[in-house]
Amino acid sequence: MKTVFVNTEHCIGCRQCEYACAVEHSRSRDAVLALSEDPLPRPRIHVEAGPWLNSSFPNKCRHCNPAPCQGVCPTAAISRDDDLDLVLVDTGKCIACAMCAMVCPFDTVTFHVQSNGHPPALVATKCDGCVDRVRRGVEPACAEACKVDALVYGELNELIRAGRANDSAAVLTVRKTEESIRPEAPDNVLGWRDWGEEATTVAEGVDHAPSH
Repeated sequence: MKTVFVNTEHCIGCRQCEYACAVEHSRSRDAVLALSEDPLPRPRIHVEAGPWLNSSFPNKCRHCNPAPCQGVCPTAAISRDDDLDLVLVDTGKCIACAMCAMVCPFDTVTFHVQSNGHPPALVATKCDGCVDRVRRGVEPACAEACKVDALVYGELNELIRAGRANDSAAVLTVRKTEESIRPEAPDNVLGWRDWGEEATTVAEGVDHAPSH
């Protein structure tokens, strides 16, 4: 089973995954033309800020099996692609009753106006696993856009095994502080975090600068 695995400690909140997702699900699939489309394409992955500086989480559909959203949909608008094990929405059947959103344990279903070959209508909007890309042997847009490996596409058990190995190494090399028991972030992640702290300091200095 292939999926997009989230390394939460790597996410820097840049939201490039959201932009790539919206472009992939636009009519033009062009990064410039998509901005002027009507209705505007919407991302199906949602990056939420965490409780402390430089913490964030990219939240997306887990394609549960069985999927609660599929089970409650009264119009059979939600189905599963058995070959790729992805939960998909047929926008032509969706009546925006929001039953799927009510039962989703991860709050990943939103409602936006879409056309997708049908008259524009408010419909359930969720991650489809970039099903068209995956069928062509291309990784999902969010994973391709992520530059810090917060989103990684691959076989689920292999990704979990890699994470388990990192966790084991960290626990066996415990140092003096709680932070040190976690795997050290890559240099590019540390660089972005340092930049974020500097940008925050500069912004605070501007906000407190005397007016003339």
